[in-house]
Amino acid sequence: MSRPQPFVQAAFDDDAWDDLLNYIEEHRVIPIVGPELLKVETDGGPRLLYDWLADKLAAKLNVDTSELPRPYNLNDVVCWFLSARGRREEAYTRLRSILREASFEPPPMLRRLAQITDFNLFVTTTFDSLLETAINQERFGGQAGTDVYAYAPNRVADLPEERDRLQRPAVYHLLGRLSASPTYVISDEDMLEFICALQSEHLTPEKLFYELEHSHLLLIGSAFNNWLARLFLRMTKRHRLSDPRDVGEVLADDHTGEDARLMTFLQQVSVRTRVYAGAERFVDELHRRWSARQKPAAPSAAAIQPQRFLAPAREMPDNAIFISYAREDLAAVQLLRKGLEATGANVWFDMERLEAGDDYDRKIRNNIGRCSFFLPVVSATTERRLEAYFRREWSYAIDRSRNMADGAVFILPVCVDDTDCANGHVPEKFKTLHFTRLPSGEVTPEFVARLRAFLNRPR
Repeated sequence: MSRPQPFVQAAFDDDAWDDLLNYIEEHRVIPIVGPELLKVETDGGPRLLYDWLADKLAAKLNVDTSELPRPYNLNDVVCWFLSARGRREEAYTRLRSILREASFEPPPMLRRLAQITDFNLFVTTTFDSLLETAINQERFGGQAGTDVYAYAPNRVADLPEERDRLQRPAVYHLLGRLSASPTYVISDEDMLEFICALQSEHLTPEKLFYELEHSHLLLIGSAFNNWLARLFLRMTKRHRLSDPRDVGEVLADDHTGEDARLMTFLQQVSVRTRVYAGAERFVDELHRRWSARQKPAAPSAAAIQPQRFLAPAREMPDNAIFISYAREDLAAVQLLRKGLEATGANVWFDMERLEAGDDYDRKIRNNIGRCSFFLPVVSATTERRLEAYFRREWSYAIDRSRNMADGAVFILPVCVDDTDCANGHVPEKFKTLHFTRLPSGEVTPEFVARLRAFLNRPR
């Protein structure tokens, strides 16, 4: 049997780039920024920030660098310092002082990423503030307009709400943020503690990890090698990497493609993962292609911001149309809602998707009990998810329909892709009804006319 060949960069033809850019424009992609993008201008010329920090920290802590491996990194410096009975906390305070005194400008690659306004959530595995500064410079004229969150095992910070509801761009420091306290990763031991905590049931930032699980990911300039890369992918996807899934990842860095074992693993197990050689080269090409697709900027700054849908009201209005959906189909549901509201209908769906708790369940059941129509959204996602809260909503709607007269119209199933609904995993009650196919949630004139006839019918 011939050995699988590495799949580096060749997979990125024009079609692959177009797919990626379409996902980005639909806000279905999250960039995860690593240290290979942090090339800063130092007195000795351009250097990667973390290499420069290793030199400076070694000098501050009186580390004998002749005893360190070449090239040495922050972990090597910290380990030597601890072996010489240094105080662990001192390494973090010294590092904070070094960075505060340096005042580096954001590297050009971070600024190019920040210019891609379809990105509203950035995850970084670095502890510096350069990404936040780049976004503020590119989008807010240098003013503080970016929300920043940082994880630490002893202080779990999560996103305040779903990504589609974020009002400002956000940067999430997954491995901690610069501080005088040991609450960020500078050593292998720190990394181990963070990775273990992030996988703990009670220490996981759930909203963030939901977004990571259901989004395409760009791991750009990551320092993750071999098993750490595998573990990180598995941690963000929350399922076996070989399981079928609708989202993929791009690993764009300077080392993954040279790791034969990791490449063979990805090719055999994680077929949705692509590898691109060169973090800076990837950002340059991404920025060039994204910019080429943009329309000429309008005079006002607001006009160049990506389109936002307003979230539905927290409480459902009386006689509203209730849309039941899987979270992965939110983009289609937003478009469906927009089309329905153009007819003058009141439309409501739950944006929280808490999927837990008696109070939440009671609220949803009551809303289904008083809505005018129930629209279950069927898709490839609902086919795949054999156990999910939307199936309970479907059951509640069927329960209500049992009290209705024959011929009464209440459940209006909608399919947003090419799923075979007649033979799919939907209730038998649905299969007796007319399914309306609205690809990607685009409302058709025929469906509008049908809905208006139902809305105008005496009830």
